[in-house]
Formats: sequence, C-alpha cells, structure tokens
Amino acid sequence: MLPRMGLGCMNLSHAYGIPPSEEEGLALLRAALDSGVTHLDTATLYGGGRNEELVCKALKGRRDEVVLASKGGLAMVDGVRVIDGRPETLRAQVDASLARLGVDHIDLYYLHRWDKKVPIGDSVRALADAVEAGKIGAIGLSEVSVARLGEAQEVAPIAAVQNEYSLWSRNPELGMLEATRAAGVALVAFSPVARGFLSDSVADPSDLVEKDIRRAMPRFLPDNWPANAALLPAWRELAAEAGCTPAQLALAWLLSRGEHVVPIPGTTSIDHVRENEAAIAMSVHEGLLSRAGELIDTTTVSGPRYAPGPASEVDTESFEDAA
Repeated sequence: MLPRMGLGCMNLSHAYGIPPSEEEGLALLRAALDSGVTHLDTATLYGGGRNEELVCKALKGRRDEVVLASKGGLAMVDGVRVIDGRPETLRAQVDASLARLGVDHIDLYYLHRWDKKVPIGDSVRALADAVEAGKIGAIGLSEVSVARLGEAQEVAPIAAVQNEYSLWSRNPELGMLEATRAAGVALVAFSPVARGFLSDSVADPSDLVEKDIRRAMPRFLPDNWPANAALLPAWRELAAEAGCTPAQLALAWLLSRGEHVVPIPGTTSIDHVRENEAAIAMSVHEGLLSRAGELIDTTTVSGPRYAPGPASEVDTESFEDAA
C-alpha cells in the first residue's frame, strides 16, 4: 500500500524551466522528509539521471523512511529523449537507477512509457526478473491504457499505474479509475494540480521561461489560455468557501476519488510541500467537491492535454478518441 500522497521530484531537475540549485533541491527534499513525506517519485529521465542522484543525497541515513519509486524505459540519450522498452535496456536502466540512488532495492519501478515497438509483456517480464532478483519490489506502468494494463497483468502483478489525473485531466475516468480500483492497483496521479493551473500559480503563460514545457502545451497557448484563465476567479472563490487554498481543494477532490488514488504533487517550495500534505487531513463537503468537479471538467477546459507529437507517445484513453 502506497502512502496517501507522495512528492513528485521531477521539477527539482527537469521540465519546468531553470531548476533550483542542487543545494536548494537537497534542502527541499530533506525538509519534506522532516515534514512527514514518505513517498518520493523520481525517474531515469529527470535531469538525465541527476534527479536520482539528488534523491540519493537526500536519503543518506534515511532510506527506511520512504517508499522509493523510479522509472525506466524513457531516458535522455546523447541529448535526445528516447523511449526504449527493450528488455536489455530496462535491465541496464534498473541497474543504473540503483547506482545513482545509492540503494540495493527500489520499492516501485515503473515502465515510464510503453515502447510501441516492443510488446508490453516483454518489457514487464524484464521488470519481473528484476523483482525476482531483489532489485525492485514491485512493478508500475505509466501513461498506459486499460488494455495495456490487462496485457501486463497477464505477465506479472502490477502494483501501480501512474497516469495524469486532475480536475482538468479526467482521462482515467474513461476506464482506468475503475480498472485499478477493481484490481487493487494504486492509481498514482501525476500533475494533480494541473501543472500549476489549479494552484493558481500561472498568471500568464507567456511569462514562463523558455524551456518550461508548458509553453508548448495546448491549454497554456493563446488559443486556449484565455478561456481557461476565465475559470480561475470562480475556482478561487470555491477554495475560499472550502477554507483552503486552491491547490488543497484540487488535491482534496482527487483524494475523494478513491482510497487507491495517490496524488504526487511536485514543487520547489517547502511551504507548498507542507500545504499539499495538509490536504490529506482536510474534510471538504461532498457537495462542494461536486461543484469543483463541475467547474473544472473536460467540458469546461479548453484544449487537449498534449500537442499531437507528445500525444502519440502515450497510450492512455483520450477524450479526443472517445469523441
């Protein structure tokens, strides 16, 4: 059983523009552990391995305090982002993750992306071998469909599926939410505050730094942003009515979706870590949560989750396909 919430470590090294310094990232991770965070989520991809190295330093003398998760099958190779689910690649990446993390065992290891050139069973079998060897404790999948989860489960037990899930990304409600619930699989929700939208931390996407991945995401682009930003005043009012911050309301809504749903918000601020953790103990009236779900929904949000290129790399159910 995973802790009720985790800390996504990606943006300490990757994706959202200029990351904090190593000293700042290390201070945040140590403070997060001191604040009671017991689930850290990293990956081979993040910072080309630097994120795992950062987590390693934070865990010195504290390894037993956390459920440690990492991922393989997606990596930077000669400066290029490469999806590679071949068994030999995954075996090498598991070993490399163990070395960078400075541990002899990773509690949960995900196939970060299904390599559509490789049957998912072949990739999962390689991870099952790693379980048998004691290198990893359990297998997870990321950005997969219900069909792919079923194929993987024919080969080995799957402990968790990590897909994007938030009020504005409802793709798991096209089958994965119920499939994981029925199978006793954790649904780990990444980007649970909608890449900062639901925490009300993006005033103007054009102000984001050049390398921030949101600058190329449809919902933050000029064609869609004005309509999405128009939802925020009512969102702020709803959070105020609930007596919490916008981020906490977004997390409370996710936590209400099922005991098996595990949000992993990421941040570079220890104050936000504490704010997010406090959402676990919050009690928000069911009626207010329903109103949140009506205000921010697939029907009210403008733009798809990904641009066509990145969308082709994932296997999740999509509303575009459903339509």
